[in-house]
Amino acid sequence: MEPFFRKRLAFLSFLWDKIWPAEMPDNCVAQAWDTEPGQLEEAEPVGAKLQGQLFRALCDFTARCVDELSVSRGELLFALHEDGDYLLARRLSGPPSTGLVPLTYVTKATPDDVLSGQPWFFSGINRMEAQQLLLLPDNAPGAFLVRPSESSVGDYSLSVRTQTRVCHYRISTAAQGGLYLQKGRLFPGLEELLGFYRANGKLIEHPLLQPCVPQKPPEQDEWERPRSEFALRRKLGQGYFGEVWEGLWLGSAPVAIKIITSAHMKLADLAKEIHTLKSLRHERLIRLHAVCSAGEPVYIVTELMRKGNLQAYLGGPEGKALSLAHLLSFARQVAEGMGYLEEQRVVHRDLAARNVLVGEDQACKVADFGLARLLKDDIYSPSSGTKIPVKWTAPEAANYRIYSQKSDVWSFGVLLFEVFTYGQCPYEGMTNHETLQQISRGYRLPRPAACPAEVYTLMLECWRGNPEERPTFATLQEKLGASYRRLHPALT
Repeated sequence: MEPFFRKRLAFLSFLWDKIWPAEMPDNCVAQAWDTEPGQLEEAEPVGAKLQGQLFRALCDFTARCVDELSVSRGELLFALHEDGDYLLARRLSGPPSTGLVPLTYVTKATPDDVLSGQPWFFSGINRMEAQQLLLLPDNAPGAFLVRPSESSVGDYSLSVRTQTRVCHYRISTAAQGGLYLQKGRLFPGLEELLGFYRANGKLIEHPLLQPCVPQKPPEQDEWERPRSEFALRRKLGQGYFGEVWEGLWLGSAPVAIKIITSAHMKLADLAKEIHTLKSLRHERLIRLHAVCSAGEPVYIVTELMRKGNLQAYLGGPEGKALSLAHLLSFARQVAEGMGYLEEQRVVHRDLAARNVLVGEDQACKVADFGLARLLKDDIYSPSSGTKIPVKWTAPEAANYRIYSQKSDVWSFGVLLFEVFTYGQCPYEGMTNHETLQQISRGYRLPRPAACPAEVYTLMLECWRGNPEERPTFATLQEKLGASYRRLHPALT
């Protein structure tokens, strides 16, 4: 074993000298093991089958007595003696120490295990993975790595990044021992070979400047789930963000699944927006359950609201039978949810009755907050056709893309119009262009027949031309609550 490692991995000679010193005293094992004099005199002869071999710890082991050696997973050990179910071993890193380790906690080390401490050695990756790793932004031209060869066991491959691609070279083992990249240039080990070509990069046309920066392992995200956990059952609708389905999570829990593709949204920015969704928690906001964001399509999984969106619900038979008290309750609930977003400095950008969901108990929850920012650019252009929500959008946002909490307040005023007209489309009969033109001339939507005068006054305040003169959602929530109590004292 010693000749093999000294020959194949000569660049680690300092390590081999530590393991196999030139003059090892006969009693070195007893001294290193902190035993009493004579304690090992009657011990069995050193086991031939394990002596001198390198082992790697499979998992952490904590010593239970002074004779045992604590080791950490991945740590390299030098075998001194096999004793039944234990290995007497010397640690190769940290302070010198020797002790017993259960054989079930260790496995024989390979040359790759020894090389694993080198920053340029990447074990367990193939050619394609090496290429993807080197082309990451963290790595500049001249970054390189060495990996075990896929096609020739015992050999290695050198992968080097250029400006736009990655070049791969075979490092072969000579019959007489040693390694070479080019015939006629033989080296005792990888470190000597790399040192030579780092100093003489022109010989392979591509300089070896710095080891490849390893990719940080992705943090475990409790929200991220595999798509296989979700089954689509019934399509509920389709909007600006893609399709919405009723589904089952793990075969039992009913959920709503929003399916998003790159055709609808800028997926490169979606991760940041999903992070915002995870941090928002309020009883008047739709609750996020999980996401499936690896690849396409992206799933955003939320609680299922059985009665659907508020606009469709108000226009249906059940909605049309609702009293003024119910309509005021819907308005209050939406203002409460938007008040929370206001506190969190989150701009919705697409507040409308279609983006408010209704539950079995007529509880309202705001949905799709923040996602409008990720829509393809032409969706929000006033000239892009009938799909855009211009009729809900504040003039400064529709004309100049200036979105703020105050532009959300404008949209809330339009939502109030929808609520008190039982889901009627605002500015009916007007095109988007005509709507913006009329608004710029001072036109405002008329008071709905079912709307109390004081609520219509709030609508007009929401539609003030100067955004700074519009009320806050906290004020709107307070005033709607006061209207509800004044008009229906028996219900409060």
